[in-house]
Amino acid sequence: MIRKAALAYPETTEDFPWGHSAFKVKNKTFCWMSFAENGMWLTLKLTNSRFQALSMPGVEESNYGLGKYGWITAFFKYAEEFPLEMLHYWLDESFRAVAPKTIVKSLPPMGTKRRS
Repeated sequence: MIRKAALAYPETTEDFPWGHSAFKVKNKTFCWMSFAENGMWLTLKLTNSRFQALSMPGVEESNYGLGKYGWITAFFKYAEEFPLEMLHYWLDESFRAVAPKTIVKSLPPMGTKRRS
């Protein structure tokens, strides 16, 4: 679901540094995804909804100093329902924060439902 949605963005590729999925636009990562026995980790750049996201359980500033630049890491347990609408919004926000402006201009307005 996240993979399909991420790859639906223009000029996006998937890479596997360190054995984890990294979704990139023009060679710049906008989403990391990794899996654990009991859930999934996502790392995204949230320039608008960062503080709202950080108030949620399982969400923290990303390590390696990335948090101060708006990167968050969220853990979602498999046993719980994934908040799909929120994840799609975060993915869209992160893509727009990282992608070149010429690509962002080609997208529908933020919050518009995308096909994925």
